[in-house]
Amino acid sequence: MAAKKACETFSKALMEDVHRWGCMKQTGVGLRYMMEFGSTPTEKNLLISAQFLHKELAIRIARRAIELDSLPYGLSKKPAVIKVRDWYVDSFRDPRSYPDIKNMTDEKDFTEMIKAIKVRHNNVVPTMALGVQQLKKGMDPKIVYEDLIEIHQFLDRFYMSRIGIRMLIGQHVELHNPNPAPHCIGYIHTKMSPVEVARNASEDARSICCREYGSALDVQIYGDPDFTFPYVPAHLHLMVFELVKNSLRAVQERFIDSDNVAPPVRIIVADGLEDVTIKVSDEGGGIPRSGLPKIFTYLYSTARNPLDEHEDLGLGDNVTMAGYGYGIPISRLYARYFGGDLQIISMEGYGTDAYLHLSRLGDSQEPLP
Repeated sequence: MAAKKACETFSKALMEDVHRWGCMKQTGVGLRYMMEFGSTPTEKNLLISAQFLHKELAIRIARRAIELDSLPYGLSKKPAVIKVRDWYVDSFRDPRSYPDIKNMTDEKDFTEMIKAIKVRHNNVVPTMALGVQQLKKGMDPKIVYEDLIEIHQFLDRFYMSRIGIRMLIGQHVELHNPNPAPHCIGYIHTKMSPVEVARNASEDARSICCREYGSALDVQIYGDPDFTFPYVPAHLHLMVFELVKNSLRAVQERFIDSDNVAPPVRIIVADGLEDVTIKVSDEGGGIPRSGLPKIFTYLYSTARNPLDEHEDLGLGDNVTMAGYGYGIPISRLYARYFGGDLQIISMEGYGTDAYLHLSRLGDSQEPLP
């Protein structure tokens, strides 16, 4: 069956609306602003937030829907990408068909609707990964990374936008929680301990390592457990989990047939004036210098996608970071979302150091691709 462009699947009027909204200017929101605004979730503030999202989500989703329909190398025609595009067009139509939000009844209904949008998009990352796999299958294997730079750049923009959309929806929904945890404003923890989050993420990574290899190395964490700063714990957990998981795998595989005791993975948490930096160090043999640029790309994983071609695409969020080589580039996007970064430095023949920089100032605006 021939792939259908969005204009063939959806009404002409709807697609014209998508293109009109996709040309509008996005509005970025910083961590500090989210924290200050959400610290008093009065009815007035919830109403203002919903009115902002009513317009902003339509603009952001429209931009991605347009781009999904015009990707190079025929990527837009791949079945998995068409599925994602249809989710985006549906999620544009939902807020656009919703009337103006004038009172708290409207606001509560709107909140339920955007919750459903967030659930609809749970499997966007693995489904897009499947689309990229479908593209690679039909491509000349001699094509090199530089030739596919447009696809890498698109995926960076696309996933960064997704992080922002999910943060805005999640923050608004969570502000309705009648019993928030202490020091929590929506998704943001105003006194987050990076050492504690790193410990929890390391234990999660170790349990996956145990499942795969039958044992897991020690992870040693150095830093002041009482040091706190405002951040989104779920974002930090995801980044540290991914880095520790990669380090554990590298060390396990390097020492699997060795008589020597495998060295631990080390995490150091440092609090500077501008940045909180978390270093994850391993002695897993490192990465060749020629391979370093590839670790931040989306087209080089040899791992099997948990959403195989013949499997149902209805899985939950649990597969989102597992097994298809997107963990490192997406972790860097999470770091950059609030003004930080991720750098990886390797000594081939020895090991790898990953430096996760988190801005503790909280005043940078969202990057708006």
